[in-house]
Amino acid sequence: MDESEPLVRSEERRLNSHCRWSSQTMETKVVENFRRRLKYFFMNPCEKYEARGRKPWKLILQILKIAIITIQLVSFGLSNGMMVTFREENLMTFRHLFLKEQKDLQLGSYALYTKKNVYDHIYYIIHRYIHLRNLTVGNLAYERINGEYTPLLVCQEFYRNSSIYPGNETFDIDPQIEKDCMSIYPVQWLDSSSWATHVNFSLDFKRLLSVNIYLTLKTINLQTVRHHELPDCYDFHVMIVFDNRAHSGKIKVDVENDVRIYECRDWNVEGTSGKIDYLLLLFDSVVILSCFTSLILCTRSIINGIQLQFEFSIFFHVYYNKIATWSDRMEFINGWYILIIVSDILTIAGSALKIGIQTKFLTNYDVCSILLGTATMLVWVGVIRYLGFFKKYNILILTLRAAFPNVIRFSCCAAMIYLGYCFCGWIVLGPYHDKFRTLDKVTECLFSLLNGDDMYATFLRLRDKSYIVWLFSRLYLYSFISLFIYMVLSLFIALITDTYETVKHHQQDKVPVSQLQAFIAECRDQPESGIYQTDEEPASCCLSTCCCFG
Repeated sequence: MDESEPLVRSEERRLNSHCRWSSQTMETKVVENFRRRLKYFFMNPCEKYEARGRKPWKLILQILKIAIITIQLVSFGLSNGMMVTFREENLMTFRHLFLKEQKDLQLGSYALYTKKNVYDHIYYIIHRYIHLRNLTVGNLAYERINGEYTPLLVCQEFYRNSSIYPGNETFDIDPQIEKDCMSIYPVQWLDSSSWATHVNFSLDFKRLLSVNIYLTLKTINLQTVRHHELPDCYDFHVMIVFDNRAHSGKIKVDVENDVRIYECRDWNVEGTSGKIDYLLLLFDSVVILSCFTSLILCTRSIINGIQLQFEFSIFFHVYYNKIATWSDRMEFINGWYILIIVSDILTIAGSALKIGIQTKFLTNYDVCSILLGTATMLVWVGVIRYLGFFKKYNILILTLRAAFPNVIRFSCCAAMIYLGYCFCGWIVLGPYHDKFRTLDKVTECLFSLLNGDDMYATFLRLRDKSYIVWLFSRLYLYSFISLFIYMVLSLFIALITDTYETVKHHQQDKVPVSQLQAFIAECRDQPESGIYQTDEEPASCCLSTCCCFG
């Protein structure tokens, strides 16, 4: 045996021991670097600034957005409010102008019961339309198309043929519906008092379904001038409906109004209205630019989070032979960024629509108000994220996030019972109570009862019905109120309370609630330590090194 062989073996053992020590040291360094990288990812903007001097641009941008979006919403809200008020007041004006003996009744409550009243009201409408210029105190005018005034149309819908004999309990009816219209031009009879002798039509009330009177009026909304906005021109397409479809002896009369808003053809406003309009357009452009920048930054943060989430899953599988749970993986997807992205998209769409409205190319006030209102709500809700950086406020966010899955499951079960009561109330009590007349009214009524509102009025309206309906209504209402107020709501509150106590306990004891948080908690490096100033080793290199150790 060669004397040098023991020395060679000893040297090999020493080298192997050194390699194992070096590999373990490098592996520990890789783990620490990745743990530090994860901790930096979950830091708040202030901690990231202390760690690397990284300025919180997203935080600054979100604060700026809150201010400018709120100002934009208030500005649009004033314009939208004037438009809605002007439209509603004109509708009320039409009811007073064209409905005989109108006394500010609620919509849908005006009705006629005799043939004479029906004829009188139709002739009354025609007379008021012809002499509108001498009656109205507003800026209403007739519509012109190619230099000619558009007529008032009196259209009646009726069954093609019917022979009805209630006394003999017999009838013969052709359900095919026919429509007959008569045109009346206002200028033709403006200076004549004999229009009634030339306008002659008859109604067969046994076959009559409805009489619809169509007229179009134009006006200008001048009140916007006081708010430094160009006035809009309005076309009101008014339809007065005499509804006899039920053939119950009661003909319901209602006024419907469809509005078209557009830019006036020729206008001149003294002052600086045009300059202020350009400033508003510039302000809306700044809002769009800021939201687009926020959208890019938040999208980039979400993409980085998704990439790091995949790296974390591979890291746990390679180093610890564990599969990352779904809840741990979802922590990398910041829901606040998703909320901000949705808000940015809605704001951009609403601002573009607002620009179209201000330049008079579009008139979708309702759609624009929904987009901007929802976006502003989401922006203000997003402020909770920054309050969550403080532990005293963070408990609300943690409670909502922890309780959300259980609340959804509980609500699904309660919704089944709620829908059962809705369908039952609609079918049984609908014919006897206005609040149960349609399915959507039933859901609204039961939700009010659920919150303790309008209970006595609901019970009172069912007091004078037949005995069996009265008895059923009592059993129905008492059981619903007892079940949902005393049981369902109590369980719902208890569910959230238990979650709050659990979160509070974990926060006081500083117990990690997931393996991801437990892994990050082992990193003791503080943001102000200076160790975060250098970029950590990329996770892809870490994982390739890990594979080399195998």
